[in-house]
Amino acid sequence: MDKIYNFDNIENKISKFWEENSFFYSKVDNNKKKYSIVIPPPNITGKLHMGHALDNTLQDILIRFKRMQGFNSLWVPGSDHASIATEAKIVENLKEKNLNKEKIGREKFLDYAWKWKEKYGEMITEQINKLGASCDWTKERFTLDENCNKAVIEFFVRLYEKNLIYRDKKMINWCPKCLTVISDSEVNFKEFDSKLYYVKYYLLNKKDYLVVATTRPETIFGDTAIAVGSEDSRYEKLIGQKVIVPLANREVTIIVDSSVEKNFGTGVLKVTPAHSMVDFKIGLKNNLDIIDIFDKTAVLNENGDKYENLDRYQARKEIVKDLIENNLIEKIEDIKNNIGTCYRCSCNIEPRISTQWFVKMKELAEPAIKVVKENKIKFIPKRFTKIYFHWMENINDWCISRQLWWGHRIPAFYCKNCNNIIVSRNRIEICTKCNSKNVIQDEDTLDTWFSSGLWPFSVFNWPKNTSELEYYYPTDVLVTGYDIIFFWVAKMIFSALEMTGKIPFKYVFVHGLVRDSQGRKMSKSLGNGINPLDIINKYGTDALRFALIMNNSPGNDTRFSDEKILSSRNFTNKIWNAARFISLNLENKNFNLELDLDNLLEIDKWILSRYNFVVKEITENLEKFELGVAIQKLYDFVWDEFCDWYIEFSKINLNNQVLIYLLINIVKLLHPFMPFITEEIWQIFNDYNFKEKKSISISNFPKFSKNLVFLESEKNVKNIIEIIKSVRNRRSELNISNNKRTHIYISSENYENYENLKKFKNILIKFCYAKNIEFNKKFDIENSIIVITNFSKIYIPLDELIDIKAEISRLEKELNLSNNNLENITKKLGDKNFIDKAPKNIVSKTIEIYENLKAKISKIKLELEKYVN
Repeated sequence: MDKIYNFDNIENKISKFWEENSFFYSKVDNNKKKYSIVIPPPNITGKLHMGHALDNTLQDILIRFKRMQGFNSLWVPGSDHASIATEAKIVENLKEKNLNKEKIGREKFLDYAWKWKEKYGEMITEQINKLGASCDWTKERFTLDENCNKAVIEFFVRLYEKNLIYRDKKMINWCPKCLTVISDSEVNFKEFDSKLYYVKYYLLNKKDYLVVATTRPETIFGDTAIAVGSEDSRYEKLIGQKVIVPLANREVTIIVDSSVEKNFGTGVLKVTPAHSMVDFKIGLKNNLDIIDIFDKTAVLNENGDKYENLDRYQARKEIVKDLIENNLIEKIEDIKNNIGTCYRCSCNIEPRISTQWFVKMKELAEPAIKVVKENKIKFIPKRFTKIYFHWMENINDWCISRQLWWGHRIPAFYCKNCNNIIVSRNRIEICTKCNSKNVIQDEDTLDTWFSSGLWPFSVFNWPKNTSELEYYYPTDVLVTGYDIIFFWVAKMIFSALEMTGKIPFKYVFVHGLVRDSQGRKMSKSLGNGINPLDIINKYGTDALRFALIMNNSPGNDTRFSDEKILSSRNFTNKIWNAARFISLNLENKNFNLELDLDNLLEIDKWILSRYNFVVKEITENLEKFELGVAIQKLYDFVWDEFCDWYIEFSKINLNNQVLIYLLINIVKLLHPFMPFITEEIWQIFNDYNFKEKKSISISNFPKFSKNLVFLESEKNVKNIIEIIKSVRNRRSELNISNNKRTHIYISSENYENYENLKKFKNILIKFCYAKNIEFNKKFDIENSIIVITNFSKIYIPLDELIDIKAEISRLEKELNLSNNNLENITKKLGDKNFIDKAPKNIVSKTIEIYENLKAKISKIKLELEKYVN
């Protein structure tokens, strides 16, 4: 083995080895139990981030673990077309070439989009591979590929035929930047510093007025009524009268509505049905006019009077300015305001009335709630079921149409002659009602989540009843971040139940975000984002994976830091060095991994028993999705017990059989977490003819064995380690060199302990730096250091460690010198001129020296007491 672990060359070699041998390929085998996962498809909009790295690492650990347990394991890879994000990127790219999508047309735009997909889709695949993901790449899917498109059309048509999809003109969430509608779940509410404007609305007598508090004075030109509360006696006599809309000089009626909050502002609401969800409902109830004052980019249109062509926020400034000049503003207050923003681009959402396609959600939500309540689908950790239930029980109809070209085009066709609407699985050329050929397809595409909601079964070629669908579906676990429970998880559950009659997965394993070392969310604005490929290139994939999983717990955010990655790299080197030591000390290349249990030393029994229980614990942790706990236990065992103790113990009496047995099984335990270094070690030791699999990835995961339980040996070696640690700590306190060896006397009144200690005499002599060790039930050694453990008393003759008289003399000289220095410093600090006139940094430094001298004197006195007493 090379002296240094060269991860770069090894990882590339191992990846190629896995690929060439198709170790991760899975096919239907009804004689084997399956375990399947579908990858949460990353968007084809660029590079993977640390969240992807964590998500993929968690999945790979689970799939490798189950594969090694003998399951027919399948991990289906793929990517998402990401309508809004991808189209925005392509539009931006076209803009750099002085082109726009309207200018080049839909067909050419889609050509650009598919080229984008080929470029960035390959990039995503390469990055997932770089993370060591053991996917079956022969089954790779894309949410816009031919089969997924068929699945989406089938889903749409079936829902439409069941009257669960409808088209209507309703108030929707409009993104003026992405230029498309988005659903309620895609709106993020953020708190902004805002202002509340108190605007005067004069009655027709032009003397009296009502004051309306509004955060959006730019919508004044869309006002079609003024509303007051039904239980607000202040305005009761004014109901039915008219007021003049400021600046617009239009008359509108004062109406009454129960939705008006009496305690907000003045209790008077300006009703703008075209630009507010609440106002739209009031408008429907009262049959109000609807005046749209914005275009699709939130710029004021011809209804905005002289403010036409101004952006909404520029218009606000100008309108407020004019209101003030006309004495139409009573006051302005600073407030905090929750404003809906687009989850993709963070642009402020504009409520807008538009004709869109919707899914009726109540009927679909009920069975999706039921399967989680009945534990047919379990959230890990369980607390996320509350979030799921809250969202599903309060769900609104889902707006699924998007004003985009990149995506699944809505399978609806319109006859321009008779206005007939035809929803079909196939392209319609002739109207089914009037036989006209003047038929066009809906220009809009479907919400990305409409297609990705079918992912767990569309990847198996649904709606066809394939053998793969029958065998691999439902999948076993979905691994995802908590931030897309609404967007994706819920949609997969109700879509699967409606289309297949089955749950899409048994578990939803929820993980948190990867934050920086200070606990901040990684973002471009903070400049704290970390590219996982940069970490891989510097430290290796195994180190990155280990750092992401260590201390990770389900549902909780994790911090990524330099300390973590350095610790991971050190652990990688520790494993490599242990394997190299064993390799260098093997006498021949013919080892049988069957242990000779009749010829084991106590230290062999101890380490085998400890290993055995670690296997049990790690298996249980992995089954419960406690991956962070599992790797911590494995780390502790490998570093502390196997490397730092057993390998060192074994140098006294090398048992090659136990060493190689442990090494091979340790790398098996480590393989799901650190696949590359474990595969490399496996391949190196494959030369030793221990008759195992061609790759560690398809080897058998270790199992707990009753034959390897040696509790008495564990107790004995634990006691020995305690003695060694205690003696070493005491010597360290006295600054005794390891080269200085002494006699050691160990007593234990317990006969059993006393006899057991004798078995480890050679180990204790070596590791306690002793000339010799004597055991007895009781000793009385004068002038000695006494070390006490839970079961023994240890005597170390002091005169064998140091020349006591010389040490006392040295300490007394050092004490006198320190006292003299302290006396001088004390005088200096007592001098008022020094304190007042000396630079502050000099005074501070002097005080620091004073405190350090005091501490040093106390320490010397304590050392002297040890020898004098």
